[in-house]
Amino acid sequence: MNRSRKTQKICNIIQLSSHTFSNFITCQCLEACILGSMFVISMSILQMPYALLMGVVIAVTALIPVFGAFIGCFVGIIMIGIVNPLQALEFIVLFLVLQQIEGNLIYPHVVGNSVGLPSIWVFVAVIIGGNLMGILGMFLFIPLTSILYTLFKEYIKVKGDNRS
Repeated sequence: MNRSRKTQKICNIIQLSSHTFSNFITCQCLEACILGSMFVISMSILQMPYALLMGVVIAVTALIPVFGAFIGCFVGIIMIGIVNPLQALEFIVLFLVLQQIEGNLIYPHVVGNSVGLPSIWVFVAVIIGGNLMGILGMFLFIPLTSILYTLFKEYIKVKGDNRS
């Protein structure tokens, strides 16, 4: 393989990496905003205190993949529990319901589509990344897995074209 062809391949991988990471960060923020909005709307309907504040806290903490929103939930339990312990229990139930919707439907769909990765691979990337590197690994392994997935698909396609 000549030098210009190697350079072109390296440039393509760098461009793919840049595109994947920027899409991931953009959609991670979008997903956090969706989750925060779901909390603001739900808490307002249920007339819970601090609806807007809790929506913002959960949106910010949700930027940490998978476990971040639980940090926001803990803050919400404390704040709402001070005002009304019964509503703190309602908040926990609301959190569990919205977290299931977000974790099983919204997050894999929004983030997976943004980086071109099937939902199952998003879950695998989060689990492996979390086990290897903690929170940072959860954040980095989704785009890294997407890059490897795309490169592997291209490799298979080229090999298939060469056999034809």
